Amino acid sequence: MKAVGIILAGGNNKKMRVLTKKRAIPAMPVGGSYRCIDFALSSMTSSRIKTVAVLTQYNSRSLSQHLNSSKWWDFGRKQGGLYVFSPTITAENGEWYRGTADSIYQNLDFLKRQHEPYVVIASGDSIYKIDFDKVIDYHIEKNADITIVTKAMPEGTDMTQYGVVTADENNRILNLEEKPMIANTNVASCGIYVIRRRLLIELIEKCAEEDRYDFVNDILIRYKGIKKLYSYPLETYWNKISDVESYFSMNMDFLKKENRDFFFKQYPEIHSKIDDNPPAKYNPGSAVKNSLVSSGCIINGEVENSVLFKKVYVGNNCVIKNCVILNDVYIGDNAHIENCIIESRGTIKPGEIRIAEGKPQVLIEENERYSM
Repeated sequence: MKAVGIILAGGNNKKMRVLTKKRAIPAMPVGGSYRCIDFALSSMTSSRIKTVAVLTQYNSRSLSQHLNSSKWWDFGRKQGGLYVFSPTITAENGEWYRGTADSIYQNLDFLKRQHEPYVVIASGDSIYKIDFDKVIDYHIEKNADITIVTKAMPEGTDMTQYGVVTADENNRILNLEEKPMIANTNVASCGIYVIRRRLLIELIEKCAEEDRYDFVNDILIRYKGIKKLYSYPLETYWNKISDVESYFSMNMDFLKKENRDFFFKQYPEIHSKIDDNPPAKYNPGSAVKNSLVSSGCIINGEVENSVLFKKVYVGNNCVIKNCVILNDVYIGDNAHIENCIIESRGTIKPGEIRIAEGKPQVLIEENERYSM
């Protein structure tokens, strides 16, 4: 065991608007049957990282329910395990996590009790699949103090929502900016870091002494000219949930065969908590094209270029196009929905028409099935 894992899953993002009103971003449904955090957890368990701490804070109930059993990601073992830490009131501390560095500091005893020489820190808001063993080997080969996994984004990407990295021909990082207004490069930080455990403890304790709380600004950027920071270029798929539009496009990416094959058919697998739902049912008169339809769904109408999560009911003569429909949504007969995200447990009334132009529209409809 080379490393212990830490997943930062406690932040709030107001750009997600109503979608994070009842859940944290790492708990957002993705790809039909998964949660965002499943991808980080699956990469860690497939890389033989046996001890992982998930640091939660904002709207953590849904995430904690999802993580209530570690067996789904093969962390239910005698050595190691999956630990979920939220802010704890003690005699010395009565604060919420004030930043990512502070969240690690408040759980520093966890790191000090471990024996692995390295720590892999990952954000819980991104979709990817990576072999952390290769990143750690690269980190050792470069004799790096901190290795940052990076991704070259497509031309035209809005880089103001990412950390931006500039490196030399040997991948040593020359400059690192957090969400700059003007970016001189399209290389983004993936929010995945490898660092020696003892060095991390030292840097986190120094941050706390100086009342500094943010891992990126107060460690990575502050020490970029003092410590040896290296970039590990990621060649495979990576995307981050940063706002409603990115969440919508990320789910649409799973309709592309190459992405589905990469995540769901190529080793290692992506693991998630499994519900005991029956297979999707397609009744006479239904027509489904280029869509992901999850277990427990009942389809009576037309579905095209859409992602349907678990237990979605589509009524007779419905037309659903370019939509992301979350868990347990009821869509009444003759409804027509295009370019929308429907929040979980919603009810779309019969005959309702919602066609969004341009950016996807988020629909939150009162669920009359559960009203008194």
